[in-house]
Amino acid sequence: MRIDLADFEKGDAFDGDYESALADLQERLAHIQVAYVVHRKRAVVLLEGWDTAGKGGAIQRLTAKWDPRHFQVWPIAAPTEAERSRHFLWRFWTRLPAAGEVAVFDRSWYGRVLVERVEGFANEQEWRRAYDEINEFEAQQTGDGCTLVKIFLHVTRKVEDKRLKARLDHAWKRWKLSPDDFRNRAKRGEYLDAMHDMFAHTNTRWAPWTPIDANDETASCITALTAIADHMEKAMPAEPPALGETIVPFRSPKISETNNA
Repeated sequence: MRIDLADFEKGDAFDGDYESALADLQERLAHIQVAYVVHRKRAVVLLEGWDTAGKGGAIQRLTAKWDPRHFQVWPIAAPTEAERSRHFLWRFWTRLPAAGEVAVFDRSWYGRVLVERVEGFANEQEWRRAYDEINEFEAQQTGDGCTLVKIFLHVTRKVEDKRLKARLDHAWKRWKLSPDDFRNRAKRGEYLDAMHDMFAHTNTRWAPWTPIDANDETASCITALTAIADHMEKAMPAEPPALGETIVPFRSPKISETNNA
């Protein structure tokens, strides 16, 4: 399916009780995480999108009710010198989840075909080759039983500018800004070209993209969390596992009466 970001720019407001819907979603996600733990299943959730599109806020709400022992959030910045001296996927292999864990990526290996392409940190041969390398990497993960969810949050230039200004004017949000945010803004057309090429080459049947209209913050949050929950549930048994034999003896009436006393 062809993805055109122009189709995700309406900015419709959320139609409903946001707080109630969010609470229900977080409870659902909490049960999903437990299912991944007890069934020893792995999952990777990655979020890409424009600066100010709401990746951080979505991750905060996604993980709010999760047990911190069984998930890890990876904020991906520029590679270190040690990482640059290796294949670009090496630093992501080292962050993949073990059985019973979820890894959440705030930006990801798609930096190779986005920021590294646009800013010239990868040459054309490198970023063009990366499409196949990424598809093979993702096929390896899903083929090995890992659930992979790819979310892209899209905002218009008008909304991005409004949010950048709001951050600049807010004393406790300025720390989120860097000169790169404003330099990247000047290359929006080049980034759009790179994004559409990314979708064309990596929207695969084993690892499809879910683009989301993020121009309304509450609507996009509910949409993103719902998409993540739906995707993670598809790969997970709906019923809890049977009670382990080593625990069965503790279900005796005497134990139950003691617990109720």
